[in-house]
Formats: sequence, structure tokens, C-alpha cells
Amino acid sequence: MAQPTTAPPRGRPVSAAPERRTGRRVRRHAWWTPYAFLAPFLAIFGTFVAFPAVLGVWMSLHDWDYLLPNKPFLGLDNYLNLFDSASSAFSRFWDGMAATGIFVVASVPLLIVLPLLMAVLLNRKFPGRTFMRAIIFMPYVLGVAVVGVLFRFILDPNIGILNFLIERSGLIHVFGLFGVDAPIPWITAQPWAWISLVGLTVWWTLGFNTIIYIAGLQDISAELYDAAKVDGASPAQQFRHVTLPGLRPVMVFVVTLTVLASANMFGQSDLVTAGGPGDSTRTVLMVILDEGLSAYRMGSAAAMGYLLSVALGIISIVNFVALRDRDRPRRRRGTT
Repeated sequence: MAQPTTAPPRGRPVSAAPERRTGRRVRRHAWWTPYAFLAPFLAIFGTFVAFPAVLGVWMSLHDWDYLLPNKPFLGLDNYLNLFDSASSAFSRFWDGMAATGIFVVASVPLLIVLPLLMAVLLNRKFPGRTFMRAIIFMPYVLGVAVVGVLFRFILDPNIGILNFLIERSGLIHVFGLFGVDAPIPWITAQPWAWISLVGLTVWWTLGFNTIIYIAGLQDISAELYDAAKVDGASPAQQFRHVTLPGLRPVMVFVVTLTVLASANMFGQSDLVTAGGPGDSTRTVLMVILDEGLSAYRMGSAAAMGYLLSVALGIISIVNFVALRDRDRPRRRRGTT
């Protein structure tokens, strides 16, 4: 008589031999493991960002001269002097802020619109597209010292190649219609100095924003353009209702970064115009540098720097709020 067999429980596989646990148990990491991975970054951040920021605030509250052993505590006097018209720092700081504002207003629209147009053109398929993108981006890899020295020789009113080409080509007669005589004072008179600084900055940094825009354009679905064409939208309408809304997140980044970069303009003015003619192109960063390292009033210079940082922070917040996505559904009162 056959012995009854017991059926294995449901859900369990039938195996010929019992499982043998030969692997070692995985050991969980110690509590300090994440901090060990973060330690190199925290060391660099603390040394070059956090500590200088705290030290700068402390310096702005003192009459700080690193050549003298005593550094008297002044409280908020360095900040209040920037709003006191009788203070010597008042006129220097706000003249520098005015020069910086002129450069920002003149350069930022060009650095937003021109790269966008270039990106739309370079996003099309044509032979040599990759080569053209490289040509547009190439000036951006140059350092500010190289660009400044290069344009110093190009724009020099007496020996500069730009005036030479204008005179040889006969374009000087066109400038003469507007009352401009040769040689054109590109870096020695206004408004030519601002035109020169804005022009070289646009030439230098145009490629960066163009590449950012191209990346944003490639993220827009082609089906949206197909649907717009089916609806009979013209190229201008496609650009307005498809391209610009699709680029809104990218434009927030581009506009914010461009405003901050233009507000921190220093090298171009220092190398090309030396802050002239007069002090008309003397930006606020040049004022802060002279205040701290030439006049040895590092406390006042630190206060100027932090006031500039607060102003740029407010501008960045306003820009973010103005360009944020408004297409999200808003919750009405009394509804869930």
C-alpha cells in the first residue's frame, strides 16, 4: 500500500534541496558615512563661501584697516553712510551704481533678444549647423583679460584697427552725417564708451545664452508646432504661442543670470576704458575695489558689497515672480 504524501503548501516552490545561506549579511553603513562623503564639499564651502561671508559682515560693522591693529566697532555706520549725502562714500557708491545700471539696461535686452534669434536660426536643420554653433560659442571661452586687451587695441581712437577700416571703407562719411568726425572716440568720449563696452560684451557672451536657448528649443515637442500649422498659425504666431511659452523656464534662468552677470561687470571697463571718460564707466565693483584696497576702508567696502548683494537679490526675486508660469490653475475661494 502506497504511503500518502503530503502536498507542499501553496505559494512555496518545490526544491530538490534546502536553501543554503552562503552569502554574508549586508552591513548597514555607520551614522557618520553621509557626513564623510559631504566632508570635502563642506570644507571647501566653509573655507571659501561661509567663512568669508561671515567675516565680511563682521568687517562691515567695523572701521577695518588690515594695516592697523585696532579696528573700532562702528555698528551700522558704514551702511548709514551710504545713505548720507554728506558722506564721502555716498557719491562714489551711487555714481558706481548708476554706471552699473546704465550698463545693465543697455546690455541685458540685447543679450536676451539676440541669442534667442540666433538660437531659432541655429535650431533649424542646414549643412554646417554644428560648425556655426561652435563659432557662435567660441568667444565665450576667452578670458576677460584677453577680451579686454584685444578690444583695447581694436577700439583705440588713434591706432585702433576699427577706425582704420571705417576710414578706408568710406563709412566715416556716414558718421559725418550725424556730426561725428574722425577719429571716432570709441573709448575716450560718451556715448561711444558705453557703445563699445556693450558691443564687446554682447560679442563675448552671446554664445552662452544662445546654447542655453537651443537646449530649451529642443525640449519643445514638435507635435505642438504641427498642431499649430494645422490650425493655420503663421510662423510669427507659432513663435509667440508655442516657442515663447515653451521657453519660459529657460528665460527665467537666462534673464536672471544675465542681469547678475551684467551688474557684476568689472573687467571690461577696467581694461578698456579704465572707468573713463572721467568716472562715467566706473562701475560699482570698481568703486568697491578702490574703497577696500586703495583707500584701505575695507569695512565701508564690505558694506557696499552687501548692499549690492541685497539689491541684486531683490531684482532676482522680482524677475522670478514676473516670469513664473502663470498657466497653472488657480484655486478659487470656497472651492477645494
